[in-house]
Amino acid sequence: MTESLPDTHATTAVEPSMRVMFSAEQIAARVREMGLTIARDLAGESPVYIGVLKGACMFQCDLARATPLDVTLDFLSVSSYGAGTTSTGTVRLVSDLRNDIAGRHVVLCEGVVDSGLTLSFILDLLRARGAKSVRVATLLDKVPCRKIPVPVDYAGWRIGSEFVIGYGMDAAERYRNLPFVGVLEET
Repeated sequence: MTESLPDTHATTAVEPSMRVMFSAEQIAARVREMGLTIARDLAGESPVYIGVLKGACMFQCDLARATPLDVTLDFLSVSSYGAGTTSTGTVRLVSDLRNDIAGRHVVLCEGVVDSGLTLSFILDLLRARGAKSVRVATLLDKVPCRKIPVPVDYAGWRIGSEFVIGYGMDAAERYRNLPFVGVLEET
């Protein structure tokens, strides 16, 4: 399926077309399943869902709503992409957590896990802060792009190396608001 992109910025350039990888309905169903699985695994606990901004924002909130536990939310922001579509390999903390996670069960929410460099950086940070446990939930797991091994406890889908946009994920800050996950088509 190919979709026209919404006019999110006034421009004279020709907008690329997009192939829908996962529809809004598919995402909603898969996130519900993931929430129930996490609830079974953490039964009786009150985990904190930490979202990696900005790409995980929609996934984190939908996953929290799909998890029948007493869930709290926190956020952090890291950067490894800049304005491009490939990771620079250098990860830096841009915005830190607001709350102490010592002794808490953490579910780290990512929109997409690719090289593993960003995830490894964040996991080291969370473990150093005394989290009781850290589990990783991602909507998309790009296993072929892995540069270092990292644990992914809950994955919506495993995909190839396509650069994905929508449902919180962007290309140079555009397309985050799309309700589906898509791939920009070369024209």
